[in-house]
Amino acid sequence: MDYETLGNVVLLAIVTLISVVQNGFFAHKLEHESKTHNGWSFQRTGTLAFERVYTANQNCVDAYPTFLVTLWSAGLLCSQVPAAFAGLMYLVVRQKYFVGYLGERTQRTVNRKPKTEEHSRLKRSRVLAAGSASQTLLGPGVTEGARQWRSTRGYIFGKRIILFLFLMSLAGILNYFLILLFGSDFENYMKTIANTISPLLLIP
Repeated sequence: MDYETLGNVVLLAIVTLISVVQNGFFAHKLEHESKTHNGWSFQRTGTLAFERVYTANQNCVDAYPTFLVTLWSAGLLCSQVPAAFAGLMYLVVRQKYFVGYLGERTQRTVNRKPKTEEHSRLKRSRVLAAGSASQTLLGPGVTEGARQWRSTRGYIFGKRIILFLFLMSLAGILNYFLILLFGSDFENYMKTIANTISPLLLIP
């Protein structure tokens, strides 16, 4: 492979290798959780903690082929730099998504008993002072709602990155047929647009 060709794919290869390392991290966490709760044998069912880690890993694995296809298609057909930047952003979002699952799982596991005691206390308070207890119950509800909103926002953010890569791929295919049929090459314009739009992915 000559130097020029290598230069056209090196950033995509770097992002791909980073994603491989990230997959290894996810697999290690899943294996560790399985051995912790199920012994040395790997099982797909177990405690709530293991099922949460397994679900987070499975969700990431399910979206991984789509990510790779759109990453390389956008980089080869349109522009390498914005595609690699978007791919790196996707990996950051995926890492936060997975670690967020672990953090929420740990918090729920550690606070399981205190939450039970708190619920009992709230029930007793409801008997003594219904109004005060109703306000207290709003706390956990709001916290859980905030958790769900953050998870949903991260999921939508990841979909937006995939959509950006997909549109870049379509633009590259369209440009190919324009060259083939009409002899018009809009590659430089597309690269300029992609380079301009890609920083907007940083906006939550």
